[in-house]
Amino acid sequence: MTQHHEDPRVIETDAEAYNATLVRREDLTHDLAYFWVRFDGEATPFEPGQYMTTGVVTDGKMLQRPYSVASAPLVANSEGYELFVRHVPVIRFTTALWRLPVGHRMRMIGPKGKFMLEPDDDRTHLYVSTGTGIAPFISMIRETMAQGHARRTVLLNGCSFSDELGYRRELEAWEQDPAYRLRYVPTISRPADPRNAGWAGHVGRAEQVITDVCREHGLRPDRTVVYICGNPDMILNVERALMDRGFPEFHVKKELYWPKGKAQAGVPAG
Repeated sequence: MTQHHEDPRVIETDAEAYNATLVRREDLTHDLAYFWVRFDGEATPFEPGQYMTTGVVTDGKMLQRPYSVASAPLVANSEGYELFVRHVPVIRFTTALWRLPVGHRMRMIGPKGKFMLEPDDDRTHLYVSTGTGIAPFISMIRETMAQGHARRTVLLNGCSFSDELGYRRELEAWEQDPAYRLRYVPTISRPADPRNAGWAGHVGRAEQVITDVCREHGLRPDRTVVYICGNPDMILNVERALMDRGFPEFHVKKELYWPKGKAQAGVPAG
């Protein structure tokens, strides 16, 4: 699809369908940012791992997209729903989202999704993600910690570049706090790129390091539940590697960020 540097569409500032407001934004890189959207009225309850659909009216048509929530449910009323988003350089939803000032009205519906934690699960939790696929796991960690029921967790997050590692500062701080029971494992797929100069952590895609991560952290197939979120090809490859290590299929839960075989336009594969 043709790429565009500017989005000429007219975004309506006050459409009848709007029921929420963009209340905060923080940029991580030029094409990655955190957004907080809050309902006008009472927040809609959700479970960590679920997603909300947000949108705006452009040229008279509703333009919207679903995003996993990264915040914990208990702050939905006060802070809103936190979303971790990558800007896709084609004229779709994110090109409009990047143009919105804080305070702009929006449409939000949901929640939906079944990618949720099982209650009272005392197994070790292995969270595997690429890019913005880390968002539901941040929500899960925040919520279980807030409820005083932190679960032993190993979180593997793969990105092309170290500056794309979402929530890195928070995760490194949580790892130092024994109460979180967390091991954070970031990995970079393009170590030779100058943008990754000085990187001393794991190297390779998530599917290339998953076996080593299981071995390093003593993850046993019979005592570990796995959640995988992100690129569908990564999910398939990680699942295959885990099966080779003896992980039963019913111990693996998956959330695809777009249909397999349909690469997201404008997003690099690595």
